[in-house]
Formats: sequence, structure tokens, C-alpha cells
Amino acid sequence: MPELPEVQTTVDGLNETVKGKTIVDVWTDIAVKSPTLAHHRTSTKSSAFFATFKKTIVGAKILKAERRAKNIFIHLSNKQSIWIHMKMTGHMMYGRYTFDAKTKQWTPDKNEKNEALRDPFNKFLHTVFSIQDKPFDSPQGLRQLVLSDVRKFAKVTIVPTDKIDDVLNIGPEPLTQEFTLAVCTEQLMRRPTRPVKEVLLDQKIISGIGNIYSDEALWLAGIHPLRMVRDIKKLEMKKLYEAIKNVLKKGIDFGGDSTSDYRDINGERGAFQGAHNAYRMTGKPCKKRGCGGTITRIPFGGRGAHFCPIHQK
Repeated sequence: MPELPEVQTTVDGLNETVKGKTIVDVWTDIAVKSPTLAHHRTSTKSSAFFATFKKTIVGAKILKAERRAKNIFIHLSNKQSIWIHMKMTGHMMYGRYTFDAKTKQWTPDKNEKNEALRDPFNKFLHTVFSIQDKPFDSPQGLRQLVLSDVRKFAKVTIVPTDKIDDVLNIGPEPLTQEFTLAVCTEQLMRRPTRPVKEVLLDQKIISGIGNIYSDEALWLAGIHPLRMVRDIKKLEMKKLYEAIKNVLKKGIDFGGDSTSDYRDINGERGAFQGAHNAYRMTGKPCKKRGCGGTITRIPFGGRGAHFCPIHQK
């Protein structure tokens, strides 16, 4: 699942490509269910909600994109915001696409020069926004902002911009100045008897951290993923706080993690998967200098936890 660095990379890409431009159409091949254009079962209200969604956004100008935890908000000039959660395998891209009425599929236009958009991982297009990229009198004035999602779990809906805080139930953002060591400690201690990895994954405790970056932060801090929060000493908590910030910033610097399906706004892979110390490094020597351990994986909450049993006691 895209985590904070992947979502932030996407938001940065949206602000570079579609900010200030106008939405002129929207298409989806997924049965939508109010209040979300969700990849779920068919609803009798599907067509009615999509009609309302389309009417709301078509003609609106994109003011900017913003990230909240793992959520994307595209703020519009009509005081509405498109709310996107990429879930497990969703990612957004921008380019010139063509719709085939026979197959009812969108594919990169023959004149699209960006070959990355033709990556097989980028072909599962289920929601397409047509954007006025150039003046209206230009024959090639339209480009498309597309959502590719092989698993069909991603969600798109609309929310009044001034109601965003009311619909979200998330913890503090870890890369803000307000996220101090004291705040980090206080938040984690809300679940004192739970394993620290479990608590890091709780979006109500700290926003944006998932499986990859929790493993990496705990490796860097030298803390075992099954340690109870209450057993983490003060110095260890400081190391964890710093590790959280460091691995998330590093993830953004590397353009996100493409271990799985994630691609950026240009359809290209991130590079953080080449910098892993723990996540999916099972059986490989620990990279910590002088450690001599071997990365181990244990089942954890339907997923897995990767760690070094030597320096993460």
C-alpha cells in the first residue's frame, strides 16, 4: 500500500502537472457507490452518485493538491475537493490517453512520448479525469489524469473543502514541526500494552506510516517490532522518533517505494526499494556495522515484520 512518501510524491507530481488547470470530463468503468466512487459492489445508487460527482467537478479549476496521512485531496475552485485513497495498488499518472469505444479502455495515445505510461503495471485504468492542458482552441489541448489500480480497492469521492477535518480521523503528521518527541511519545503511549509495530501502523496514532516504513524505522532505532510500547526506554523512544522522520524523508527523496505496484505521476518507479535495510530483506546480512545478524521475517497481523534479531532485541 502506498504510504506517506508515495502519497507525498504523487501530490508533488499533481501540483507540478495539473495545478491551475480545468477538469472538463470524468470517466469510470467501476460501479460507484455513494458516498464514494468506490471499487466495491454495484449499488442501485451508482449512476445517480456518479452523475452528481461529474456535475460537481466538471468545469472546476484545480487549485492545488494536498496530502493528509495516506489521503490525497485535490482542491477545486468551487470549494469542493476530490478525495482519493490509493489503497493497496492504486497510483495516479498524467499524460495523453485515447479511449477505445469498442474495448471501452483507455490507453496511452500514439503520440504520447512518455514510454513509462506503457509499463504493464500502468494499464489498469478505472478512473480518468480529462484536463484542459492547453488553450481551448488547441487540437491537442486535453490530457488525462488517470487512476491505475489492479486490485480495484482505491477510492475516489468528493467532499466540501471546509469539511475535510470533519471526515478524517487521523493522528498527527510526522514530518511537521508540531510533531515533536513529546508528541510522538504521547501518541505511542496511547497503546502502551500493544506491540510497537502495531501501534505505528495505527493511522489514528501517527499518520502515514505503513508496513515498509515501520520496519525501516524500527531497524534504524534498534527496536524489536514486538516490544510493547511501555517497555521502550526514553533514549530508545528518541531514536525511534528520529528514525521515523529520517526514513520518511528518505522515502520522499527516493521518489517512493516501488516494491509492488506504485508508480509516480509520470508512470515511473520510485527507488526506495533499493535502500531497504529490513523490509523484504529476509535471509540477508544485517547492514548495521558490526552487527553480524541476519534479517528475519515473522508473521504479523496478516502481514509480516522484518527485523534483525541481534541488534533489535
